[in-house]
Amino acid sequence: MIIAVIGATGMVGQVMLSVLEERNFPVTKLIAVASEKSVGQKILFKGEEIEIVSMQTAIDLKPQIALFSAGGETSLQYAEKFAAAGTTVIDNSSAWRMDPAKKLVVPEINADQLTVEDKIIANPNCSTIQLVMALHPLNLKYKLRRVVVSTYQSVTGTGKKAVDQLNAEIAGNENVERVYPYEIFRNALPQCDVFSEDDYTKEELKLMTEPKKILGDDSFAITATAVRVPVQGGHSESVNIEFENDFELTELKNLLNQTPGVTVLDDVEKQIYPMPLYAEGKDEVFVGRIRRDTSQPKTLNLWIVADNLRKGAATNAVQIAEYLKDNKLI
Repeated sequence: MIIAVIGATGMVGQVMLSVLEERNFPVTKLIAVASEKSVGQKILFKGEEIEIVSMQTAIDLKPQIALFSAGGETSLQYAEKFAAAGTTVIDNSSAWRMDPAKKLVVPEINADQLTVEDKIIANPNCSTIQLVMALHPLNLKYKLRRVVVSTYQSVTGTGKKAVDQLNAEIAGNENVERVYPYEIFRNALPQCDVFSEDDYTKEELKLMTEPKKILGDDSFAITATAVRVPVQGGHSESVNIEFENDFELTELKNLLNQTPGVTVLDDVEKQIYPMPLYAEGKDEVFVGRIRRDTSQPKTLNLWIVADNLRKGAATNAVQIAEYLKDNKLI
């Protein structure tokens, strides 16, 4: 199977390569694509040096699957060209997510909607993925009425230059390119991405729209505040959920713990709860601090943490590829 990774030198692209290798995805030929200035350079995959090629070369090689993680503009420019060549594109940008003609997929939730006709498949936003992994089983059982989510997002969600900015600030080096409007070290920025006309950021709007599409449910209300924090290696979310139906906490915790891809870490007596340090490098979505909201009925508080580069991006994309392969959709 010929697989192309578009954006192979980026943070998510590098993790995609690692996940393909870790999960023994049957790659017979890997095509690595990066920026034009990177063409001819080499990367390592399964111990072999792979030469980076141009976008057009990759299209001409007609891979069965192309994993895109090179930004929305690149996806809009090239995804359809790959699809026209017969390639199934799994795109990690926001370019196609809310396109009504494209599927927005978290495999544990809605991969069964995929068909051979789906040549461009959208990978959801990293914060959305970990949120819906917890919301999905709860919605089926108790029916969502309203969700309020506040995120605490790692600098890795912005990219390598953001990690460089944080590390430079930690080291006291002021001579670094700043990708945030303010210092991130010793700080928390209530701005992830740019602001829209209604004063929500693009990240917040993704959290407010993508879950409804993935869950196939427009009936619940959802609002979000997204915050960037000086953390490397995982996004955290404080989530308040009001249900149509009441719940029993032990049953609810068991339901979450039995959900594939979700692990409950919730023992406050032993100070056990999810943290980015614990989630980094892992593929599970971790849920803890599960407690009833005492301010109103049928309402729950919980804390969700996941590695945003893995389940929040690369692993989810590779899981989609696995589903396509296993169900003979490519």
